[in-house]
Amino acid sequence: MACFVVPAAEAVVVKVIEKAQSKKEKELKLDSAGDAAVSHESAECKIPFSKKLRWLTRLLIGGSVLLAFEHVWHGEVEPWFPFLTAAATPETTSVMLREMATTGIGMAVIVTLVWAAMCKLADRSVKKLEEGKEIL
Repeated sequence: MACFVVPAAEAVVVKVIEKAQSKKEKELKLDSAGDAAVSHESAECKIPFSKKLRWLTRLLIGGSVLLAFEHVWHGEVEPWFPFLTAAATPETTSVMLREMATTGIGMAVIVTLVWAAMCKLADRSVKKLEEGKEIL
């Protein structure tokens, strides 16, 4: 019914964090441009964290858009208020909120875990490339 709302809300929060992190990284890059010493953390990982957050945002938005389309297709989302057919009555609203709390949060957590694994693999690949080893 409305399970796509939870990953979409997470995507909005992650996008705000991504923008703040990107600004912070640009400021750090400008500050350290004249310095010879670069922090160990930034030298270790070549993929900026803001770029990794962008991956998560895109995963969440992509899944939410597909789920929203599926809900529109099945008539669960309408172009007039209250937009979600499940929000029309108190009984169906409680079912919708329960679905959001179980299915929606579950999907958001799984996508975030997949993203974390993807980031770990990307960092490991970059490290192996720096060492001159083959990735595969």
